[in-house]
This record gives sequence, C-alpha cells and structure tokens, in this order.
Amino acid sequence: MLKPLIYRLGSTPKLSLKRFFRGVALFVLAVIFITLGYYSHYSLQIIGLIILLPALFLAAWGYAGIFANRFSQVLKNIEPTHDDPELWK
Repeated sequence: MLKPLIYRLGSTPKLSLKRFFRGVALFVLAVIFITLGYYSHYSLQIIGLIILLPALFLAAWGYAGIFANRFSQVLKNIEPTHDDPELWK
C-alpha cells in the first residue's frame, strides 16, 4: 500500500528537485516581503504571508519526492532475491 506511493512520488527526481528549489526561492521572497513590511507598510507582510503558503507547499512536495526517490532505492535493495519458501522455515 505504501510502496506504490513511494515509487510514484520518487519516480521523477529532477522534477522534485525543481519543485524544491522553486519552493525555497519563493520562501526567500516571502521572508523579504515580511521583513520589508516590518520596516514599512504592513500590507507587504500580508503579501509575504500569502506567498509563504505556496512556498512551503512546493518545498515540502519537492522534498517528499526527493526523499521518496532515495527511500525507493533503499527498498529495492532490501527486497529478498530468493522466493524459496524453504528459506524461511
């Protein structure tokens, strides 16, 4: 049940890396707006908070894909190579 989800999430590691970097870039932009809003008009903070939500979502989605790719490689190496029922007795 969990394996297909991990394999599907980790199937495109380059796309996951792009999503992660875009999320981090949006996060930095949101922090800049929040900081500027602290020193000037408060509406910049609101804009920063609005940008922060998709930034966190993108970064988390990208990181989940990167992690799933690495974890799927570990799962591939753990699977037993022999399906002999006598082996487990």
